[in-house]
Amino acid sequence: MRSGAKAAVVGGVFLVVAGGVAYGGWNLYEGVSGGGTESAEKTGPPSPEEIDETARDFLAAWAKGDAETAAGLTDNTAEARALISGFRTDAKVSAAEIVPGPAVGAAVPYTVQATVVHEGVSKPLTYRSQLTVVRGQTSGRALVNWQPTVVHPQLTKGAKLTTGPASAPPITAVDRNGRELSKEAYPSLAAVVDGLRKRFGEATDGKPGVELMVESASESVPDRTLLVLAPGKPGKLKTTIDARVQAAAEKAVKGYGQASVAAVQPSTGEILAIANSPAGGFNTALMGAQAPGSTMKIVSAAMMLEHGLVTGADSKVECPKTVQWDGRTFENLKQFEVPDATFRQAFARSCNTTFIKAIKPLTEKGVAGSALGDTARKYFGIGLDWKTGVSTHDGKVPDSSGTETAASYIGQGKITMNALNMASVSATVKNGAFKQPTLVPRSVNGADFATAQPLPPAMADTLRSLMRADAGGGSGTQAMAPVGGDKGSKTGSAEVGDQAKSNSWFTGFAGDVSAAAVVQAGGRGGVAAGPVVASVLNAR
Repeated sequence: MRSGAKAAVVGGVFLVVAGGVAYGGWNLYEGVSGGGTESAEKTGPPSPEEIDETARDFLAAWAKGDAETAAGLTDNTAEARALISGFRTDAKVSAAEIVPGPAVGAAVPYTVQATVVHEGVSKPLTYRSQLTVVRGQTSGRALVNWQPTVVHPQLTKGAKLTTGPASAPPITAVDRNGRELSKEAYPSLAAVVDGLRKRFGEATDGKPGVELMVESASESVPDRTLLVLAPGKPGKLKTTIDARVQAAAEKAVKGYGQASVAAVQPSTGEILAIANSPAGGFNTALMGAQAPGSTMKIVSAAMMLEHGLVTGADSKVECPKTVQWDGRTFENLKQFEVPDATFRQAFARSCNTTFIKAIKPLTEKGVAGSALGDTARKYFGIGLDWKTGVSTHDGKVPDSSGTETAASYIGQGKITMNALNMASVSATVKNGAFKQPTLVPRSVNGADFATAQPLPPAMADTLRSLMRADAGGGSGTQAMAPVGGDKGSKTGSAEVGDQAKSNSWFTGFAGDVSAAAVVQAGGRGGVAAGPVVASVLNAR
C-alpha cells in the first residue's frame, strides 16, 4: 500500500483511502495479488479457487482505481484498460464500493455503489453486473472474460460512460394532439424518444443538464441517460404518433414474447405507432431485418403487373400444388391447388407457385434476379435512405440468382424487412404513391425525404383489389373480420433457419391507416400477427 494511504474494513468491504478518496473492493488483507500464482501450464475450466481469486483481485484493483492491474487480469487488456480508466476520468466516479455475491459456476455477480461528482455536484449511483472467469487461451491463467458489461450492464462495444453537460436538452415528446408520450405510459417509445432527443433536442427551447450517460459508438443507437446530476429544462417536441393508436399497439404486442408492430398514415407517411415486445429490447419495428414471407407478394404482384405477366386481378394464372425451379421443389401450404385460378384468387389464397412461375418469362427477358428489387425501389421506396428522424432499416431486396430468386418472389431468400417497411408497403397501395415514413412533422424534420414514382393508376387499382380480396375472402379474412370499412390485407409466414415455427407476418389497411406486425415463431400470419394489426387499425 502506497505512502499516505489508510486501510479499514467497513461492512466487509475493504476501503483504500488515499487523498480523501475511497475506493472499495473485496475484503483483502494482503493487497492485490496480480492474478494469483496459477501456472501457464494449466488447462480446462478454472477451479472454484481460481475463480474466487481472479474475481477478487480484479474487483479490488478496479475499485482502487488501478486500471493497469485490473486490465491485466482480463483477456483483453487494451479494451479493459480504456473502460476501467474512463470509469474515473470520463464517468467522474470519485468513490466506489464493489460488493460481490456468491459465484454461480464461473460467473460472479456484484453490486457497484459509486459516487459521481462533477463541478461540485455529486449523486450516488448503484447498479448490478457480473463477470465470468475463463482460462486464458495462451497464458493458461484464470482471467476475467472481458465484456463492456463488466463495467456497466448497458455498455456495448465501443460505447463508454461519460459525465458532463448533455449533448442535447431533455425533451418532452408529445403526440400529434399534444398528449405527452411518457416512457412509463408508452414503454416502446423510450428508445425512440432518446433517438429524437439526439436528433432534434437542440432545435427545441430546452436547456441541457448535467448527466452520466452511456455515450453510444454508433449514430444508429442513441445515447442513454443513467443518472441526472443537474436537471436541464425539457424542450417540447411534437411527433406524428397518435397516442390512441400507440396505446393499442403496446397492448397488442404485449401478449407475445417477441413481437413488433408499426402503423402509418397512408396519405402523409406519418408514423402513428411503433411498439415492441419486449418494450425495452431491440427496436425490431424500426431496425429489424427479417424475411417478410408472403406479405412480400404485394411487391411481387406489382412486379408482375409492371412486366405484363398479368394485366389485372382477373387475369388467368396457374396455381398448381408444387413447382420446380433449378432442382428445388416449392409448394403451397399443405399442397393446395386452385384450378383455373384468377390472379385475385391466387393472391387471396397466397399461392406460392403462382408467383414462382413468373420467373420463367422474366428469365427470358434477362431480368429475373433484379426485377423484384427494381420494382421495390421504384414504386415502394424500399432500399432507399429514409429520413424518419431516428435510425431505421429501410428494407433490402438484393439481386438474386438460382433458387434464391424463386424464394425472393415469396418473401424468403435474402430479402429483409421490418414492420415499418411492410406498413409502408400497404400505405403505398392504399394511397397510390409512396410517402416516406416520418416520426416528426415534415416541417420539423427538414430532411430530404426519399421519393418514389407513383403507382400507375391501373396497378394501384389492381393491388387494392388483391388486398381487399385477401381481407374479404382470403387468408386474412378471419383476422380482418373485426375491422370495418374499406380494408385490405396480406398474410405471411417466414421460415427462419432451424426455428420450429415460422415467423408470423401480417400487413393491412383500413381508412387512412396502414399497419404491419411480425410475431417471432408465431406460425401462420393470420393467426398471430393478424389480430395485432386488426387491433391497431381499429384504434383510430
